[in-house]
Amino acid sequence: MGRGASVTHLYGSFEPLGADGGARIGVRYGDQVLDLAAALEPDLGAEVMGPNLDRLLAARPHLWQCVFDAVAALEPSAEHLHPLDEVRLLMPFTVADYVDFYSSEHHARNLGRILRPGQPELPPNWKHLPVGYHGRAGTVVVSGTDVRRPSGQRRTPDGDVVHGPTTRLDIEAEVGFVVGVPSTLGEAVPLDGFRDHVFGLCLVNDWSARDVQAWEYQPLGPFLGKSFATSVGAWVTPLAALDAAWVAPPPREPALLPYLDDATAPPYGLDLRLEVRLNGHVVATPPFAQMYWTAAQQLAHLTVNGASLRSGDLYASGTVSGSEPGQRGSLIELTWNGTEPITLPDGTVRGFLDDGDEVVITATAPGPGGTRLDLGEVRGRIVASREG
Repeated sequence: MGRGASVTHLYGSFEPLGADGGARIGVRYGDQVLDLAAALEPDLGAEVMGPNLDRLLAARPHLWQCVFDAVAALEPSAEHLHPLDEVRLLMPFTVADYVDFYSSEHHARNLGRILRPGQPELPPNWKHLPVGYHGRAGTVVVSGTDVRRPSGQRRTPDGDVVHGPTTRLDIEAEVGFVVGVPSTLGEAVPLDGFRDHVFGLCLVNDWSARDVQAWEYQPLGPFLGKSFATSVGAWVTPLAALDAAWVAPPPREPALLPYLDDATAPPYGLDLRLEVRLNGHVVATPPFAQMYWTAAQQLAHLTVNGASLRSGDLYASGTVSGSEPGQRGSLIELTWNGTEPITLPDGTVRGFLDDGDEVVITATAPGPGGTRLDLGEVRGRIVASREG
């Protein structure tokens, strides 16, 4: 093991380059990956191991904790460790369903001011429920996958309706929550059921074609402007690693309906610090602790109509934006819909993304004893549309 390396409790799926044996579960150890199936006791490993996290997710919270405790106690031998540059990181789990929320008040207000000037910044339902939409599980891709510029219908400044590559390709820096234990169709999951069903979190970039989205989203909401690609991190952090990160969410006004009211519940906010880099330059540092709606409330609302959960369901927070200009987790906010382009340190100017741009989102969380946990990264590079 590398000098000073220690377990980070980042779980994923990997495949050694140029070796037989296929995909297997790995845990990050500094700049190396631990082959978890090889390192765990055979009885425990047999219950949860596979080519990815699917079997572990479908296990019960008791087994999640057993694996977490076993990983924390491991002193791995060199034969079970692989340098990161000698493995291929794979999709960490099979995505069943995908839901994206809209849970940052700062982000929602900014978009209201940008897109609906002179009208109320928030729609009337926004502070009563976590607004969300169902996305496409089939276009969720693992970090490092190139993202092709999508095409679609858009309206030009002259009012013409045209079809072609988006000219306003954007990012959305988000945090995703990974469901492990399913729920029964017709039964709602209450706030206090959050830890019984959710295994952990990963980083998400929900790429957005803003011009396509603006033309199509009324009255039914996001469709082709969102469905072309959603990038997720190759590493999933279990909730068990985040004991030091839970914080109270912002005050809520007006009072919430009982199924969403968390005034007397344990704190379900998370003190995560995100960082967004464009072509290697930091352009935003969004704070997750300022999110209005928590992951527990999102899960309660997602299921309150009886919708069931499946193992591998992914639901994302929506864009994470803070109260300061440098904390905005999307380019539409950072550049005020392209009217205030940002100049990168290398002298290039961006309103939205150009072909060849690479976006990397990272995050950290408080760990035990004042340490900070690395939550991995989600990375994606824009390649040209096939339509040119």
